[in-house]
Order: sequence, then C-alpha cells, then structure tokens
Amino acid sequence: MKNFTAIIERDSDTKLYVGYVPGFPGAHSQAETLDELQENLREVIEMLLEDQNLVFDTEFVGTQQIVTSRL
Repeated sequence: MKNFTAIIERDSDTKLYVGYVPGFPGAHSQAETLDELQENLREVIEMLLEDQNLVFDTEFVGTQQIVTSRL
C-alpha cells in the first residue's frame, strides 16, 4: 500500500470540492462531497499508477499557515 496526500479546496462558484496530489501529474478530480472526491482521487491514482513511465515531479513536504496584516 502507498499513501498519497491530496490538497483539497472548495470552488466558490461551483461549490464542488476540488482535489489534487502535488507532484503527481494528472492526479486531480472534483466532486460534490468529500467522500466522493476521495473515491474519485483513489480511482485516478490507481489508473495513473498502471503507467510504467510514471515520474513524480516533486515530493510533498507539508503545509504552512502564513499570517499577514492585510485582508
């Protein structure tokens, strides 16, 4: 088994959840619920892992909170 970290945002126009795996070309999807998004991403990742020539562009390190005094 392999774990992947997905970044998830909510589109303010469509209200859909949008997710992608950093550094994994093509690993992105959208859905109406988080459960549906997780399943969609799992299917995309499994499909992409079947590609023998798969190359990861980056390694996910983490996230940071950035605080500014401007709104």
